[in-house]
Amino acid sequence: MAEDDLESLPGVGPATADKLVESGYDSYQSIAVASPGELSNKADIGNSTASDIINAARDAADVGGFETGSMVLERRQQIGKLSWQIDEVDELLGGGLETQSITEVYGEFGAGKSQITHQLAVNVQLPPEQGGLGGGCIFIDSEDTFRPERIDDMVRGLEDDVLEATLEDREIEGSVDDEETMQALVDDVLDKIHVAKAFNSNHQILLAEKAKELAGDHEDTDWPVRLLCVDSLTAHFRAEYVGRGELAERQQKLNKHLHDLMRIGDLFNTGILVTNQVASNPDSYFGDPTQPIGGNILGHTSTFRIYLRKSKGDKRIVRLVDAPNLADGEAVMRVQDGGLKPE
Repeated sequence: MAEDDLESLPGVGPATADKLVESGYDSYQSIAVASPGELSNKADIGNSTASDIINAARDAADVGGFETGSMVLERRQQIGKLSWQIDEVDELLGGGLETQSITEVYGEFGAGKSQITHQLAVNVQLPPEQGGLGGGCIFIDSEDTFRPERIDDMVRGLEDDVLEATLEDREIEGSVDDEETMQALVDDVLDKIHVAKAFNSNHQILLAEKAKELAGDHEDTDWPVRLLCVDSLTAHFRAEYVGRGELAERQQKLNKHLHDLMRIGDLFNTGILVTNQVASNPDSYFGDPTQPIGGNILGHTSTFRIYLRKSKGDKRIVRLVDAPNLADGEAVMRVQDGGLKPE
């Protein structure tokens, strides 16, 4: 969208339009879903003016009103489903990871949470007929977990028919048995994963804003951003806000961060995948004492909650804990050298 379009909104002159664009508000829709306080701070305008701008943007973008259930159903048909390439898990999740939703994966260390983020960063780039979304990935790394070598393993670990379809889709000539061809494919996959390391919670929040800009830049390209991974969502918040006295501030900032991520999913039809750490509940006498951190804020905001736990050897139990339209259940997968595999 050109800046001139923004100037048609009440109270937006050339200088204000420039500030809005610089802050990532370059479309009616992005302004329509902002809060007056947020817009006021970013564009250096009063709250009243910000409210007028937002209301006008909502009218222009036709958002914020009521719609019928059939209209909602039609809109939901635009939602993508990203396959895990494991039939049992895909069935558990109703077809795979949804776009326009936050999927939270929690579990103890070594359970395989980072393996899932790496695998889906590969899978999202597969052609739609192979269960992918034909898009790129943004990876916000707060625990220094991203390893390009693991992406290499997982690309080579794909089934031959999936690899052949992917080579054809990317117009890479050669055979899956040819090392040069496979290396070219690995390099191409890595080029479409945008990685940033978050050094603290404030930097992580900033990176979410930068991710929104990056998704906007790629929206009309051949490789739009279809997956945003945050591994892990809570590590910095947990380390920096210690004790009950800082709990309220931590939850407030975490809540804002989650809504920033959700906005990216809504605006760009992107799937949001976050990993979460756990704590042991000493008051639990029965059942599993492992509990995800983040409290009710994270529990309410996550659309899908998945509990990942270790089993024998390389087996992992994938348990769907919460989903708005799916029954709870479990599936089994394996974490192997070539990536995530069926049991």
